[in-house]
Amino acid sequence: MSHAGVIQGSRVRILIYLLFAIQLVSMGAMEMSGPFWPVHLRGLTTSESVFSFASIAVYVGPMLGIILTSAFWGRIGDRYGHKLMMIRALAGLSLTQLGLALFSDIWVILILRFLQGAFAGYIAPAQAYGVSIEAPSRRARLFAILQISTNVGSLLGAVVGGLILDYATFFWINIIASALCAVCTVIAAVTLPDVPPVKKAPAADKATPAGRSGSVWQGSPLLSLLGVMGILLLARMLPQTAFSLYVSSVFEVSHSVVGLCYGLLALGFILSATAWSRYFEHRGQQETLHRLTYVVLGCIALTAVAGITRNPLVFVVAYFIWGVLLGATTPVLMALISKTADSSQQGHVLGIAQGTAQFASIAGISAGGLLSQVYGLQYTYLFVCLAYGVALIPIVALRHWPAVMQPSHAPPGD
Repeated sequence: MSHAGVIQGSRVRILIYLLFAIQLVSMGAMEMSGPFWPVHLRGLTTSESVFSFASIAVYVGPMLGIILTSAFWGRIGDRYGHKLMMIRALAGLSLTQLGLALFSDIWVILILRFLQGAFAGYIAPAQAYGVSIEAPSRRARLFAILQISTNVGSLLGAVVGGLILDYATFFWINIIASALCAVCTVIAAVTLPDVPPVKKAPAADKATPAGRSGSVWQGSPLLSLLGVMGILLLARMLPQTAFSLYVSSVFEVSHSVVGLCYGLLALGFILSATAWSRYFEHRGQQETLHRLTYVVLGCIALTAVAGITRNPLVFVVAYFIWGVLLGATTPVLMALISKTADSSQQGHVLGIAQGTAQFASIAGISAGGLLSQVYGLQYTYLFVCLAYGVALIPIVALRHWPAVMQPSHAPPGD
């Protein structure tokens, strides 16, 4: 069951805002170094082949670590509590960032980046902890708030990291990030209340998702929902590799305009995500998926405009509106995914979802880079449209799936 009924409503709001702040600071701390790893790695090796491999592995490594371990950490959180997993993740971020500051061997750096994902995956336990204190009817809003914090942290972190690098060395980016994550660890340990793990419902109870022979997969739309989310994220990441080259070559604009276009996508998401979550939070699974179909059709239209237009202003507007529509995708789907399992399995399910998201991101970045090399930059957004079209297939199929049943033991008012 959710503990939102145990923790007073006003206090739940404060705790959600605290989760927002912790995630914003910790994710911002990680993103301070994000854009600048190739610059740092360039000075650590004279081998072009090593540099090419390392400049990819330094980003893929943490994602791979999360894919391999997120479901495991989710199970541990279900058994011993998600607050403990948050503290473990934040401490892991702090320690690995400290190691990245102290070591300058390129292979040690790549190992530490992998371990950072494997031992310090923070987002999934934060989501599971939020689910344990928030009412089920407001889960879409919860996921929207937490994803907004990640986006804002990423934007601010990149700016702050650039300012540090202008006046100091890369060492100080990682030291400051380590210190910020250490502060977040202490704040989470001291201020967040312990929420005891929920005992699994008896297997004979067919009224709850947990009663499906103890499996989150049997008779559940979980796999299809994960597929939809994965394809949508893959479509979103397809232009990632070729984006700056595409905008620069097609529109012949300055780097600042390229950065503006890229930032507007995130800005659209930030401005719209909570509004979309309110719009969807009281709707059932079929109605949500029905309306999500129109959102995906809108994404197809906007990315088609982005690929056809040669007017930079039209491209900028299309990118911003695309970002607005993206606010209705991942948070809403995460809420549906969360509802496929009862409270005793939230860590496991959200861990699987986080691993799926990371895998989809890797696949999208890799496929986008390969397709742009094979077919050329001019077809970049055609492939995005096609990926969104593929996503419509499981969405339409899911609209005919029986609605996910809510646990009958949810607290009153949830």
